[in-house]
Amino acid sequence: MQKGKKSKYVVISFVCLVFGFILAFSYSYTSKEKESGQGITDKQHIKEMELRQQLVSYQERNLGLQKKLYEKQDNVRQMEKQLSQEEQTFSDLAEDAEKYRMFLGKIKVEGPGIVVSLEDGDFTTEGNVNDYLVHEHHVFKVINELYISGASAVAVNGQRLKHDSYIVCTGPVITVDGNPFPAPFEITAIGETDVMASALTLKGGVRDQLVNDNITFTMEKKKLIELEPVLGEAS
Repeated sequence: MQKGKKSKYVVISFVCLVFGFILAFSYSYTSKEKESGQGITDKQHIKEMELRQQLVSYQERNLGLQKKLYEKQDNVRQMEKQLSQEEQTFSDLAEDAEKYRMFLGKIKVEGPGIVVSLEDGDFTTEGNVNDYLVHEHHVFKVINELYISGASAVAVNGQRLKHDSYIVCTGPVITVDGNPFPAPFEITAIGETDVMASALTLKGGVRDQLVNDNITFTMEKKKLIELEPVLGEAS
């Protein structure tokens, strides 16, 4: 009996030893696995944090670049606006200069207009012959009315008028800036044809006054008139 019991205890002890060894081995293996798994997670976490920091850095850099881009675009718009204003200013100055050259008779001009012809009246044996001749004041009346009604350029018998032109009557001829012209006197003007024609033919206006002075007055509208610049004038 005692020998059997002893064998039984030996077996039980052996089994307990093996079981304890298995538990110890299992615990050790599990601990290592946990340690190994925790190491991989930390590396991934560190890598992820680095990537996040890089992403944040790139986003901040992009925001900075966008801000600079918007500033550059705003500067470009301001420059374009300034250039546009300067271009408009230069355009206005060039247009004004061209108008001044036109009024001064320094450039050739063309456009619609009218032609007014003044001729001496038919003289009879009664009265004074001078009362039937065209004088400078008759020409002045027509020219002044044309300028008042918007004429941009005027010529007398092809002689272009300028800002300091003078007209003098010498017997049967009229001198324009030193150039003599006989009757009939043809006054050419470029401008709004209807406006100029209406201004000259108003009741009691220039035409009626000239007719009352025995002057033959004729007028014709033209679709195109060309006036050369004043000879001897620099452009």
